[in-house]
Amino acid sequence: MFALSDTLERRFAALKTTADFWSLRHVQESRESYWVRRRVAQAPSFGDDAGAMLSVRVAGVEAYAATSDLSQAGLQAALERAEQMARALAGHNLLDLSDLPHPVEQSDDVMPGYQQAQASAAHWFELLMAESALIPRDARLVDSHVGLTFTCHEQIYLNSAGARLRRAQRYVFPQVGVTASDEHDSQSRSFGGSHLARQGGAEVLPQLGVIGSAARIADEALQLLLAPNTPNGARDLLLMPDQMILQIHESIGHPLELDRILGDERNFAGTSFIRQEDFGHYPYGSALLNVTFDPSVPGELASYSHDDDGTPAQRQYLIRDGILQRPLGGALSQWRSGLSGVANSRACNWNRPPIDRMANLNLEPGDQRLAELIGGIEHGILMSNNRSWSIDDARNKFQFGCEWGQLIENGELKGVVKNPNYRGISAQFWRDLKAVGDASTFEILGTPYCGKGEPNQVIRVGHASPACVFADIDVFGGAA
Repeated sequence: MFALSDTLERRFAALKTTADFWSLRHVQESRESYWVRRRVAQAPSFGDDAGAMLSVRVAGVEAYAATSDLSQAGLQAALERAEQMARALAGHNLLDLSDLPHPVEQSDDVMPGYQQAQASAAHWFELLMAESALIPRDARLVDSHVGLTFTCHEQIYLNSAGARLRRAQRYVFPQVGVTASDEHDSQSRSFGGSHLARQGGAEVLPQLGVIGSAARIADEALQLLLAPNTPNGARDLLLMPDQMILQIHESIGHPLELDRILGDERNFAGTSFIRQEDFGHYPYGSALLNVTFDPSVPGELASYSHDDDGTPAQRQYLIRDGILQRPLGGALSQWRSGLSGVANSRACNWNRPPIDRMANLNLEPGDQRLAELIGGIEHGILMSNNRSWSIDDARNKFQFGCEWGQLIENGELKGVVKNPNYRGISAQFWRDLKAVGDASTFEILGTPYCGKGEPNQVIRVGHASPACVFADIDVFGGAA
């Protein structure tokens, strides 16, 4: 392990407490962001943050305190605050956690290339200016942006039961977007929206295909400006992966978070239409629906060996052949509910406690190429790249809008349509799944902006999906 770990281990070993169990979770994160807007370089932004959370368990009561003072005195003071709170809560606690198991594993999980030096700011601005120059000088193209954000994240978890866990990862978030406008309408088109996010650094950019995409994105924005509105009515819906991941996120991921099902998020993020007794038999979707929690996918945004409570992470089916199998619940929620979950107890930073969060949530590929998906649709529409979303507190009734639409008639792609929207009910929508694309349609994407918890936590979530077809979905366009 690296030098900071050695220092932290010495300081952790020197902490004094009478608690039954205690732990330290240190997080250090750096970020650099570069943007060009309307062919003009913007001021770069840089950020560094580091701190630690100290947690204790006293007579079945858990409490925690966080600090940015990583000296021996600072860590000791935080530990004492946590212990004081735990003792003050005795007799008022809702749960007795005396029997909750302690993690004991040791791991050094460092992604390949983590120590590789980053290119200079001048290099990234040169790349972004060249990309921005690909956008035509058309008066209707009123706004554009190209950007890159790089993040380095290191976490160390130590506890009194002997666990020693380190995780070191890098992330890259590229963006390309263009807005077209005339005296009648405005339309925007982007590459991946906010969902083009992966683990890694500069080496990931060629895989994503974002460099060199600006001219196509600008052309598609102009096509949307001239396109007719999406017609209203029921038709088959072909969702591309960049929209599928939003559909998975909102109508599978959030409803399956176990703390939400247990009622913890009721007053803020909402509840779920899923109940504890549904697992093992509830028909979540058609027999084609297979969804996994998979923290082992190389490069996906939330791949890791252990979650933030120290639980080993492994691939698990959440939905198999359409039947609901298990929730997205970490060790504490599993202990509370008696349900088997996954290793998804995660925190956004050192000053937030881990809670049940989505990680890599993937829809497994089927057996049809994109041409076969399109060829099997008599009367339908293709939609790509989310533009807007709305879903109720139980994560059931929803309405989503996309940037890009193309009509499908008699198995062939037809003209572009703008303002494509669709709506449905989660409990029925996934049962209308009638075709799933194969590995050639499968894309690994993600989002750095999933919010939940009080105080709020914004966290990185990975999603991967093939293109999928849903039968007889309520589709509608925007205002004429």
